[in-house]
Order: sequence, then C-alpha cells, then structure tokens
Amino acid sequence: MLYGKEHVQRYQETDGAEGHDWNNTTTLLLTTKGRKSGKSYTTPLIYQKHGGVCVVVASKGGDPDHPEWYKNLEANPEVGVQVKAEKFKARARTATDEERPELWRLMAATWPDYDNYQQKTDRKIPIVVLDPITG
Repeated sequence: MLYGKEHVQRYQETDGAEGHDWNNTTTLLLTTKGRKSGKSYTTPLIYQKHGGVCVVVASKGGDPDHPEWYKNLEANPEVGVQVKAEKFKARARTATDEERPELWRLMAATWPDYDNYQQKTDRKIPIVVLDPITG
C-alpha cells in the first residue's frame, strides 16, 4: 500500500493509475504553498466529488491540531489539484456550516473512520471544498 512521498511519486508518474484507488476509496493530490517556507507541498488525500467540486477532510487522524496542508491553504487558498491525469488550479475554502452536514455524511460514507477521528478531538474537523479556478 502506498503512503506519503511514495504515494505522491507513483501517482504523479502514472497519472493516478497507481495511487488514485487506495484502500477501498479514492485519492487526489493537493499541492499547497508553505505559509512560512513558500515551498510547494503535495499531499495525497481521500476525496469525493460533490456538485462538480472535489471535497477533502482535514482530519489528521483526529489529532488536536490541523494538518500542515490545511494551515497552508488557510494562508494561501490557491492550490493545485490532480485527479488521475487531470490537473487544475483551485481555490480552497472551508465548507460553511450549512454545507457541512451533507458533506460530512458524504465523506464519512467514503471513509468511516472520519466519525472516529471527530470523536477523538475537540476541534471541529474542517471539510475543504476545492472550487476549480476557470479562465
């Protein structure tokens, strides 16, 4: 099973033929700009499509702190996304309180451990919507 840097590398080398389908779910690659370093960081994340946009969860396994990629996109919401061979720029945003229940159900159906992660932490785990930038 692929993890971390190896997951990113195989996904990029094969346009997602290896790495998109992962552990009975699907992943995309999210590239953020480091809020301190300015460097690009690419992270494989479980995702689902909803209404033409990709949705990911900043769970960090229920850790009390947000994942670094989420902190980076809060500072700079313009991100790169790769879904299989498709690459595009997107503007990342945290789902609104109105969107959250439906999106949480979607993501928890995809990865049931999200419910366990939320129970492990006091923080409200963010759901991130990746709105494609067009034109």
